[in-house]
Order: sequence, then C-alpha cells, then structure tokens
Amino acid sequence: MRPPRSRLATVVSVLAVTMLAGCGLVSSSGTFHHARLPGGEQPLDGAKLVVTSKSFTEGVLLGKITATYLSAAGADVKDLTGAPGSASSRQAQLNGDADILWEYTGTGWVNYHNETETIADPKELWQRVHDIEKKDHNLEWLPPSNFNDTYAFAASTPTAEHLKVKSLSDVAALPVADRTFCVDDEFFSRSDGFIPMLKKYGIPYNDPNGVPSGNVTRMDAGVIYPATAKSSPCNFGMVYTTDGRVKNLNLAVLDDDKKFFLPYSGTAVVRGAVIDRYPELRTLLGTISERLTDQLMRELNGRVDIDGQDPSDVAYDWLKSEKLVE
Repeated sequence: MRPPRSRLATVVSVLAVTMLAGCGLVSSSGTFHHARLPGGEQPLDGAKLVVTSKSFTEGVLLGKITATYLSAAGADVKDLTGAPGSASSRQAQLNGDADILWEYTGTGWVNYHNETETIADPKELWQRVHDIEKKDHNLEWLPPSNFNDTYAFAASTPTAEHLKVKSLSDVAALPVADRTFCVDDEFFSRSDGFIPMLKKYGIPYNDPNGVPSGNVTRMDAGVIYPATAKSSPCNFGMVYTTDGRVKNLNLAVLDDDKKFFLPYSGTAVVRGAVIDRYPELRTLLGTISERLTDQLMRELNGRVDIDGQDPSDVAYDWLKSEKLVE
C-alpha cells in the first residue's frame, strides 16, 4: 500500500515553496519559533542539524515540532521542511543534505523496499524496516510513535451508534442494505485496497450477499468526509486515521479488527553518522514521539487544514502546552 500522504490538504500558503537544487535541498520557508528548554539546558549545544519534511500538513507539522524542540535544546537548526513529494526529502537524507526526517513504517516497507508482505503488528513492521534501513542506508529509525496514519473506514457518530458498529466485522454482520460505502478510485482499484478488504471480512464485492456494486459510490477523497458525516450516499467512508476532518466532522473510526491495513506508524529517522555524533537525539526525539497519538495528530492537522493556522505556530503552541519549551 502506498503511504496515504497525498490526500492531506497542502500546507497553507504562508509556507513558501521548497525545491531541490543542484547542491541539495534548499528552502525559503525555514521558519520556526525559537524557544528554550525549561531550565535552560542545552544538551545539543554546538550541534548543527538539518531538519526536513514532506510537503503535506502532517509532515510539515512534525518537522516544525522537531526543528523548534532541537533548537531549544541548543542545536543550530536549518529548517528545510516542506519538500515536495516523498522523493525530495528522502533523497536529501540519503545524500547527506538533511539529517532528520519523519517517515512512516508502511512507506519504508512498501515504497522504499518494495515489500509485499502485510505485517499487521506495528512493532514487528518497525523492526523489519529499522533493520533494512540500518543495513542498506545507515539510517536509524527510532522507536515508532503512538500514531498510525493509515487507511480506515468511518461512519458518522449517530450512524455508528444507530447501527451498533464499532469494527469492520460489525459492518460485515449488518444487513446488505446497510453496507454502503464511499471510496476513491485509487483505493477501489488497488490490489491491496477495497475489494481485497471486503474479501478479508467475508462480504465480497458485487455479490448479492456481500456488497453489491450499487452499494459502492466512488468519489474524490476530499468529498468522502462530508458524505460520510451526512451518511449520504453511504454509511461508511474511506478516511485516513489522523486527518483533521475526522475530529472536525465527529466521525467514528471503525476498528480494523482483522488487521487488513498495513501500519503507517510515524517514526523519526536520523542519519547514522549524526546520531552517533549526537546520541542525545535518541532521548530528545523520543520525548516528542512518545506523546504523539492519532487523536493528537487529528487535532494538530485540523488546526492547520481547517482553522488555517500556521504550522510553525501550531508546533510551538503544542510544545509549550506540553511544557517541553518555554
């Protein structure tokens, strides 16, 4: 499965364009709030670090949080957040032009190493990716956070309560007429997408006793959220688990209880030479990572995508609220 990245709203226009130049990644958007750690400690005093990110909202937010926090810890941080597409930030790190990048375990497994096995356990998948990346690229994938930005299905909260569904197995137990879905074209067509998912849950597509073709509406991913909130034309819509619209529209995300979807756990990735030189990064980045959850990322993403706030402000405000900076 590809990383479910491209569907998130692009970062608000206050972010300037980031691009690849001949000497590597350059950015005119390298702005973040300067702060300090409580007590004024500077465990990274003298360190020079380059933080990059992909261009979608969540990636930029993670990059801004990281740049702000490591700067507060005393590092001289160059902010190259907002690299267009996955390739730019990834290539910059492989080239040594960037030191720290937040990645997703599913991305590493499928997109970077072309693996097809579905590993449902997030920790096992992280370990497999960690070992390959360390061996092949000397990249250190630090322990994963507690958020997983992957595909899911959701219903409006009133519909979920009315139908008494909390999981996809509950959906499979509903009468055929209630099994109505909204999906986008890509997910519908994927070899690891909608049709295989229905098969996994015992409700095959285009089967009168499963999910008849008339029960499925294909639409743009962005339209699915309001359609699901209205329960029209579908009871169940394809969503991404950390999208801010899940919280904003009060959608109930259903449990993938048969573990069909590959985990996409957010993980800070550091060049091996850099973490060897600054081992304090393990503790500092772990302090961020351990606080990140699906619910939190929905909230932070929503503050940018829905409320129109600047990612730098959202990152700083969150770090302050956690008493990680002052």
